[in-house]
Amino acid sequence: MQTPPTPAAPLTIGQVAGRTGLSVHALRFYEREGILAAPVRRTSGGGRRYSESDVEWLNLCIVLRASGMPIPDIRRYTELARTGAGTEPDRLALLRAHEARVIDQLAELQRSLDLVRYKVAVYEDYLEQHPQGAAPAC
Repeated sequence: MQTPPTPAAPLTIGQVAGRTGLSVHALRFYEREGILAAPVRRTSGGGRRYSESDVEWLNLCIVLRASGMPIPDIRRYTELARTGAGTEPDRLALLRAHEARVIDQLAELQRSLDLVRYKVAVYEDYLEQHPQGAAPAC
């Protein structure tokens, strides 16, 4: 007879910091800002305890933040997710708006990369033709 799986042991704030790459300060900030999907559980001594699902949610928030999503938008997404069924159209709209911003950022980065590559080619050509000479003005 198989034994049922046991729930994973709760994680401390330090363990979650190590697993997510967030600082303890950032984790406390996310909690204050209402960005965690569920309230953080506490020990009788007041220590924070996190679950694996908390870590998964934080990793999603980290990706959203790294892609430029503002904290208020992440908070709104969290509120919608907490509310549950019926908020899917609002969550989709929020994610589509962010997707459009990310696409615009990628286009701007591509334009910047194109300019940098052009300037690299200019300097490579110049140095090939003038190995000891002065560099072009810009």
